[in-house]
Amino acid sequence: MFLVAVAAVGGSAVADEAPRHEPGKGGHHGGPLVHRFEDPARWAKEFDDPARDAWQKPAELMKVMQVMPGMTVVDLGAGTGYLLPHLCRAVGPKGKVLALDIEASMVRYMEERIGREKLACANAKKVALDDPQLTEASVDRIVILDTWHHVADRVAYAKKLLRSLALGGAIYIVDFTKDAPHGPPKHHRLTPQQVVAELTQAGLFAEAVSSTLPDQYVIVGRRPAASPACARPLRAFCRPAPRTSRPCCGCTSGARTATRRRSAAGAGTARRCSAPRASSHTSSSASTS
Repeated sequence: MFLVAVAAVGGSAVADEAPRHEPGKGGHHGGPLVHRFEDPARWAKEFDDPARDAWQKPAELMKVMQVMPGMTVVDLGAGTGYLLPHLCRAVGPKGKVLALDIEASMVRYMEERIGREKLACANAKKVALDDPQLTEASVDRIVILDTWHHVADRVAYAKKLLRSLALGGAIYIVDFTKDAPHGPPKHHRLTPQQVVAELTQAGLFAEAVSSTLPDQYVIVGRRPAASPACARPLRAFCRPAPRTSRPCCGCTSGARTATRRRSAAGAGTARRCSAPRASSHTSSSASTS
């Protein structure tokens, strides 16, 4: 009997009976819940139950995660694709949604759903047990919904997720509180503090995020890099102008006139331009080589 430690989206379907739990694995506090999700039709009755929206609040999750048009978003452990319609609406026609799962049967189910519901921006893919197989710096958001408690080596896995984040990217983990009426067995549930510590150890900036989900918490892990606004740093000062070159763009017309006069008088090398830090250099004119 083959058992796995990373599984499809749980929702209320990750019931307290923990189907086919393997003795000796995941039995300790906070350990991974080890079982498979091999029957999509069965799980779809629970994962896609319309009543789930009342406590899962997918529309609010899109706002909490700040999913914007044009983004690339990964639904990790996507299961039957519960979040796909919501994610596709959020990223729009120019965005991309990658639905990843380790179960081939779940991936086939999602592929059929994508075609049936015309979710043109979504693609479903089977991935390895211990590797999301994402391209480096390619993803804006990763959502892990009701799934993080299934991951065996969460710190190592989070490090792989971190490498896939683009500048400004973030991982959002949504999982069950200890007191939630549904979810995995209570001894397998993780506290928000545990999840923050795991993401922090993996190298992310992690913290809890405020939400109105009644039975779950939301943790965000952000890529520890400059904000997107700093991706193209402003060059505050121009480079020294060669003797025979024209003054750079930062000089005022008065400075250009003075430079011509000094050149005509044999004053020698033009002085360094003193463009102020707040100058409006364009990327092309500031990139003097």
